Amino acid sequence: MNHLLCFGMGYCARALVQKLRPQGWRVTGTATSEAGATRIRAGGDTGIVFDGTARSAAVDAAIAIATHVIVSVPPGDAGDPVLLHNATVIEHEHNLRWIGYLSTVGVYGDHKGAWVDETTPTAPGSDRSRRRLEAENGWLSLAARASKHVQVFRLSGIYGPGRSAIDNLRDGVARRIVKRDQVFNRIHVDDVATVLAAAMTGRGIHQVYNVTDDEPAPPQDVIAFAAQLLKMEVPSEIPFDQAVLTPMGQSFYAENKRVRNERIKTDLGVSLSYPNFRKGLSAIASALRRT
Repeated sequence: MNHLLCFGMGYCARALVQKLRPQGWRVTGTATSEAGATRIRAGGDTGIVFDGTARSAAVDAAIAIATHVIVSVPPGDAGDPVLLHNATVIEHEHNLRWIGYLSTVGVYGDHKGAWVDETTPTAPGSDRSRRRLEAENGWLSLAARASKHVQVFRLSGIYGPGRSAIDNLRDGVARRIVKRDQVFNRIHVDDVATVLAAAMTGRGIHQVYNVTDDEPAPPQDVIAFAAQLLKMEVPSEIPFDQAVLTPMGQSFYAENKRVRNERIKTDLGVSLSYPNFRKGLSAIASALRRT
């Protein structure tokens, strides 16, 4: 029986599990606390605690029965906690057929609006992205020395039900910050799940995939379109040099690139359900209207 172990039962992992559960998959997910593990169990899956500070018998046992592993927990200053505490067990587990590591397109750094693909040299511009790249390399090194099937997925900005421009507008926190020529790629969480599910079947000859939509777009256009869907007033533009941003927001706007996604289509055979933000937001708005 296929058994997925999710290191981190976050937004993307939950979307993947929703896709796999009807196919008879068993799922184990980790949480950083017993309360989080209890919530996983309440959803019908096995929940265990992994707080990233130590190896545990529960995690060892989960690895021993897993056929597939997804890693989405963020690396810290010391590195990827899954690798730090579980690499040896993973390397020697013969039942494990596939490992997927969720990374970020931030590892490419700033390209001043130019297109990048999986062959573009990495040049992360933030500590967060540098840690992700180090984790990528750690997993690929494990693949090489232990003959494991490891694939890295570089995700662009993830959105979907509950996490979108529509939700930000309804909550009153959406801002239309305008920086000249700035664009971002995005990816709907359901399309992330589709890509991962395709890779888990054994398709694909590559180790690295960009998981992103077809259409990089200015962020202010996304907010404006969401407002139109909700029949709300479009928020006023805020010039970038007047915007008050968190350090995370500042790093976000410090990089400008257009990310290609042909590899997930040609190599994994994926057809995106939401190839641009308009289709994705329209689907979210339609679901809200039905409820």
